[in-house]
Amino acid sequence: MRLVIAKCSVDYAGRLSAHLPLATRLLMIKSDGSVLVHSDGGSYKPLNWMSPPCSVTISEPDDDQADAGITALWTVTHAKTADQLIVSVYEVQHDSAHDLGIDPGLIKDGAESHLQKLLAEHIHLLGAGFTFVRREYMTAIGPVDILAQDAAGSSVAVELKRNGDIDGVEQLTRYLELMNRDPHLAPVTGVFAAQTIKPQARKLAEDRGIRCLLLDYDAMRGLDDTASKLF
Repeated sequence: MRLVIAKCSVDYAGRLSAHLPLATRLLMIKSDGSVLVHSDGGSYKPLNWMSPPCSVTISEPDDDQADAGITALWTVTHAKTADQLIVSVYEVQHDSAHDLGIDPGLIKDGAESHLQKLLAEHIHLLGAGFTFVRREYMTAIGPVDILAQDAAGSSVAVELKRNGDIDGVEQLTRYLELMNRDPHLAPVTGVFAAQTIKPQARKLAEDRGIRCLLLDYDAMRGLDDTASKLF
């Protein structure tokens, strides 16, 4: 990755036209060929950019451009659309290149698969006497996240969401309708478990006889140390 801090103006020409007047900005050239123009604000979003596939050509300014103070022209051309991002560089304050290596990508913590694994390990959160049967219990319309049994030995289907909404309740309702047709499972009750549950979803679940359960992800991971809390 090449990082250049330069006093520059930027023009975009193609399907749309845009102009950034003269200012000091960060120019970023990534190994995939993309070029981004950042300011010292606006959070993560660049002021302008060119996505790959594209090529970068650096050329000398003509006499008029040089008289105006331009020292170099960056012409970034998109390979498919021929759109161009033209950076007129007046002064370079920093120029460095860095090999960042291969990025493993974002690993999301608290995904539904994590919740499923943790609840299977802490099945007692469903209630006293509950036992774990299996994860991803397959039905004709898809897998139920967890199949468990209550203290009386009756089947319980658990649908897990990070943020519980009406769609999740509807999904569990369809699973329950199918599972209750199976004489080896029926009667099957449902638990809708999530880190947050919207009021509308809770109301719909209760109307359909589905129990709601709020999950504390940190506590399930053993990170909720209540003894060390001041309040």
